[in-house]
Amino acid sequence: MAATPLAPLPLQPVTLQGDLVALVPLATGHHDALCDAAHDGELWRLWYTSVPAPEAMAAEIARRLALQEAGAMLPFTVIDRRSGRVVGQTTYMNIDLAGPRLEIGSTWYARAAHRSGLNTEAKLLLLGYAFEALDCLAVELRTHFMNHQSRRAIERLGARLDGVLRNHQRAKDGTLRDSCVYSIISSEWPTVRSHLTWQLEKPR
Repeated sequence: MAATPLAPLPLQPVTLQGDLVALVPLATGHHDALCDAAHDGELWRLWYTSVPAPEAMAAEIARRLALQEAGAMLPFTVIDRRSGRVVGQTTYMNIDLAGPRLEIGSTWYARAAHRSGLNTEAKLLLLGYAFEALDCLAVELRTHFMNHQSRRAIERLGARLDGVLRNHQRAKDGTLRDSCVYSIISSEWPTVRSHLTWQLEKPR
């Protein structure tokens, strides 16, 4: 009788670190620092984002950690290495280890981290680990159709638009969200890696 293949093991928490940013496993002890980061810019007030408000931060941390326990998410706290301050969150989510493939999402940053190179390096670290350590076939990135800033940022990474999931989700204000689905596939990763590295190294 042929042996039954073993199910893939869930992802284990890992720290990813570059020159500008450290991505550390999310912990309940990050609550106050994440609240401070969310206050910078009050981005939760934008109707088309899912940035947690400070009063909802404890529930959001619990949600992400519960999904980690279930093997469906690997959440990170984002730390600016220059200041040592917590500046946001990001995750591996919608994890399919049979592929393997996953999505980078549920990402937000304090306003001070915008246009700083921090997101570029964070994506370089996340994509590098996904393709080089986890051997992913593809990595997805999704955003609200109306979030044009996020769409431009994803496109600058080198991701390609696969399509739009219409009426994909209900937004926090009750409206229906169309989700733009982008991806980078494994054969594209070397070019994307070179592009992101150049973005980080070019004079600003």
